[in-house]
Amino acid sequence: MQHASNLVCAEMHSALGPITLAASATALAGAWFTDQRHYPDTTDWRIDDRHPLLLLAMAQLRQFLAGERRDFDLPLDLGAGTPFQRAVWHALRQIPVGTTCSYGALGARIGKPAAVRAVGAAVGRNPLSIIVPCHRVLGANGALTGYAGGLTRKAWLLSLESGADRMRSAATNGEQKSRTIKP
Repeated sequence: MQHASNLVCAEMHSALGPITLAASATALAGAWFTDQRHYPDTTDWRIDDRHPLLLLAMAQLRQFLAGERRDFDLPLDLGAGTPFQRAVWHALRQIPVGTTCSYGALGARIGKPAAVRAVGAAVGRNPLSIIVPCHRVLGANGALTGYAGGLTRKAWLLSLESGADRMRSAATNGEQKSRTIKP
């Protein structure tokens, strides 16, 4: 996958480890754990800890990881992928918080039900970890499989999201909302 050389980047610290964020002038182009598979070569990217879009992405990621946000409201640039990869990444964005689907079901959503391995490869190359929720995809039998950021992080994120749904349900039912999420 080829990313533009004119991206700016910044690193944020999170409960899951350091995350590198990258942006073009108009959209967020990447969010990677610094030790994940398929981490891009960032040597040509300019570091900009004050870039407004990167600061907004950091704030939204912190809120999400604290269980205070369900969705991201960021302009995204998924142009570095192939048309097939982009189709998979767009389908990932349709998986609701607190739910999962299989690689086969994701393939069916894009009209390629037999392309399970290709879908898995595209999910693994997702340039926007967490924001484009590839952690919500499981094996056919519901098992945790393949996450470029590591299965421990995948399990943590899924636990966070299921806890966030419990908090929202409790709030909707008039219960106190002050429970702490501990994935």
